[in-house]
Amino acid sequence: MYELIVETSTNLPHDVRRQIERAKQKENAGTTAALSLATITKNIGMADEHVLPICQDTGMLTFEIKVPVGANQIKMKRDIHEAVKQATKDGKLRPNSVDSLTGENSGDNIGEGTPIIHFEQWEKDEIDARLIMKGGGCENKNIQYSLPAEIEGLGRAGRDLDGIRKCILHSVYQAQGQGCSAGFIGVGIGGDRISSYALAKEQLFRETDDVNPNEKLADLEAYILDKANTLGIGTMGFGGEATLLGCKIGAGNRLPASFFVSVAYNCWAFRRLGVKLDPKTGAISEWLYKNGEKVTFPEDEVAATAEEGANETREVVLEAPITEEQIRELRVGDVAVINGMMHTGRDAIHHHLMENEAPIDLNGQVIYHCGPVMLKDSDGQWHVKAAGPTTSIREEPYQGDIMKKFGIRAVIGKGGMGPKTLKALEEHGGVYLNAIGGAAQYYADCIKGVEGVDLMEFGIPEAMWHLRVEGFRAIVTMDSHGNSLHKDVQLSSLERLAKHKEKVY
Repeated sequence: MYELIVETSTNLPHDVRRQIERAKQKENAGTTAALSLATITKNIGMADEHVLPICQDTGMLTFEIKVPVGANQIKMKRDIHEAVKQATKDGKLRPNSVDSLTGENSGDNIGEGTPIIHFEQWEKDEIDARLIMKGGGCENKNIQYSLPAEIEGLGRAGRDLDGIRKCILHSVYQAQGQGCSAGFIGVGIGGDRISSYALAKEQLFRETDDVNPNEKLADLEAYILDKANTLGIGTMGFGGEATLLGCKIGAGNRLPASFFVSVAYNCWAFRRLGVKLDPKTGAISEWLYKNGEKVTFPEDEVAATAEEGANETREVVLEAPITEEQIRELRVGDVAVINGMMHTGRDAIHHHLMENEAPIDLNGQVIYHCGPVMLKDSDGQWHVKAAGPTTSIREEPYQGDIMKKFGIRAVIGKGGMGPKTLKALEEHGGVYLNAIGGAAQYYADCIKGVEGVDLMEFGIPEAMWHLRVEGFRAIVTMDSHGNSLHKDVQLSSLERLAKHKEKVY
């Protein structure tokens, strides 16, 4: 189980790699989307090589385990817990288990309901153990529809195949870049509210290039994959050709009064693997999701892609403290290169700063929406093991007020922010920089030192880490002149979504 956890966290499955490679081939050279895909593929290679997390949000661990009749599931659960604890201690998992009432982080990923473990008996003399790690950013973009319903951009969705079609297309639209597109979706039709979502997540355990045995669902999967990629949302929501990399749909019976369509959205960092085990020794006899070619990616691809797009983008080097004048010069589409200091801040930090003073002077500083994976060495020094951005929209209620209160000039995250933050950027002289979601090794490589940490009582992911960085690149997607790439892409993708309003099925 320890091997399964480490491999799932650090080595993307072969079928997922193939889908990402196909997306790269379709993307227009020299664009922001192409640069994002190049960064993603570099990150995949770095995580694999160094055996470190692909994404710093190692997510909610869900184990699906089939066992022979008579297997001791109680002992197996204990073994899984021990493997999870060890993987967390070794920096292969971020401590992600938080008490919902107290906010206290368990520190070892073990807590009430975590990890999720489902056992199922079967009449075979082997164990089939599968694991999916689904991060919070994509988990928050899951969505459930109850038909009939009015669907934004698509009108009325009835209790039929066409209504289902509208729900699924809308689920891709509403994720935008906040779920780290280009993504994968699993869809569950029918059941009750709980089993419908479970069925949707179950679809994510299918191979990306399999064919649904139900002809109607196979046709619908192909249709969705085709049409979703006409929405123009693109990688990270920057616009482009690759919005959806896979669609898998399952259907179950339902009550006459209920008709649910549930969608489990998964980011490009589609971390799920499986093993077959000898039930007597526990030894791995076969790895799953490793069929076919393992696609590897060129090391220098980011630099080459950046050079291709050099005529379309402007690079600006920033080092805190940043002045308002420097910020006002930035425009959407510019690439900011950060040197010097930046400070992490997620949900707990933003909530804290609304009512309290900051532990350091934040005037002219850079806040990074990031919950890193950290390890302390024998000398007591902290080291960053993974450090990609978290979804920024969660901080929308706080961000503008905090920037004004403390004089913060730049915020780095992913997925963009809303109108309140955009207004504050214009009034205060601030900028939002979009880093590439999931690229935890690419950005960890830019962090040259940990200068300190405050508010550790919130736990490692939520503490305020003070990081010294070099060559940390992020794209200006919201500037101090009222411009927002995220708003523009959302509006244009809604217009494209509406083109699929007419009944198909």
